[in-house]
Amino acid sequence: MNPIYQQLIKRISNEVIDLDLAAEKAQRAWHMMKVSPENQDLYLDSVALNLQSFFSGLERTFELVARGIDRHVPDSDNWHLDLLRQMASDQPDVRPAIISKESARQLDEFRRFRHLVRNIYTANLMPERMESLLTILPDLWRRVRAELLAYADLLQQIEKSDH
Repeated sequence: MNPIYQQLIKRISNEVIDLDLAAEKAQRAWHMMKVSPENQDLYLDSVALNLQSFFSGLERTFELVARGIDRHVPDSDNWHLDLLRQMASDQPDVRPAIISKESARQLDEFRRFRHLVRNIYTANLMPERMESLLTILPDLWRRVRAELLAYADLLQQIEKSDH
């Protein structure tokens, strides 16, 4: 058994559960903000936190793949973007692309938003920016979720064929 593959399979499965929850909570908080406008600031904080958590969870998983499978984690000033691009690219003789280029392009919007959340006060966040992310989130997450699980299945098949 390849311990790196086993770790990745387990991590992807666990992250998918957490990512489902983060995406659902962001959408639920957005809905509640509209239902209860007097608490808009509180719900927007929740949306921001959960969108940040969503991208951070994906990035942790991508880092594990980069470290364990690719044997290379980008270390440039733009390493977060480089990591997304790495996951959307075939690594010859190592692995196929894990996510599509379209997924990477859309996830880059979440990466930028996460950077914004980490570097400004939440009072300065623009609801319009969150709304645009929430609009694409359901389809994007469905696609990325399927891509991650397909990669975990591939690792499982490789594991089985090695025995």
